[in-house]
Amino acid sequence: MSYSKVYKAESDLTSKKKISGIQIALYVFLILICLTYILPLLWVLNVSFKTHKEIFSAPFALPEKISFENYSIAWTAGKLGVSTLNSFIICVVTLVLSSLIGSMAAFAIARLRWKGAKLAMTYFLTGMMIPVHCVLIPLFTRFSKLGLSNSLLGLILPYLTCSLPITIFIMTGFFKGLPNELIECACMEGANIFQIFFKICLPLSKTGLFVTGLMTFVGNWNELLMAMVFISDDAKKTLPVALSKFVGPHATNYSQMFAAIVIALIPTIVVYCAFSNKIVDGLTAGAVKG
Repeated sequence: MSYSKVYKAESDLTSKKKISGIQIALYVFLILICLTYILPLLWVLNVSFKTHKEIFSAPFALPEKISFENYSIAWTAGKLGVSTLNSFIICVVTLVLSSLIGSMAAFAIARLRWKGAKLAMTYFLTGMMIPVHCVLIPLFTRFSKLGLSNSLLGLILPYLTCSLPITIFIMTGFFKGLPNELIECACMEGANIFQIFFKICLPLSKTGLFVTGLMTFVGNWNELLMAMVFISDDAKKTLPVALSKFVGPHATNYSQMFAAIVIALIPTIVVYCAFSNKIVDGLTAGAVKG
């Protein structure tokens, strides 16, 4: 064996060792990131089964007795059933409207030829850069004059407005990635613009629609600031606002509060565990297309 072949074999072996070392470091880093997110959730779940005394005496130990009393009290005393229903109604209505309006606007920007397409895209993306705090007072004043304050519709409208920019941004990438030949063939067959959108483009971009829908639902499910400002009636409060009632000015029942937090976290955890792969794939596809 020549010296060059021996040198090449040694260099290949060294490169493999370097790659394996990088992979190990990457896995260790990812494991630490996972523990950073999972351990607090496990701690909250553990504390939710403890009594108020156990939380302060042994906060990191396992509960002496597993009891669901905290959950039953939190569900009834905190009226989480009504709040969960309100959150579900608001999030579902916002999801349907944002998916329909956002996908139609994205289709117009990505596939139709008109002079204001780039300007419209810039306008919608500007909405992603405006903090919610800047519009709270004007919205509250306007909604009070229109009679929309303290109503579910008064939350659906701002939620819809905040959800549209990201929906349009992601769906535009999907629509731009569709082959032009499909739309040309549909036009040659006599399909109108609505048939092209609903029967061809929208089904082919269902991954992006699915991702934006999940992001919209989870984001609005956990929203607190606007819900606290616009809703004052207990019968119309959302789930995040109902959780704030467990924190008092002089005393806080931590055991029931953590039980209520676990109840509020269950829908989002189930959604992300079931559809996490589709979320990542959809965001990646939307990023590289267009």
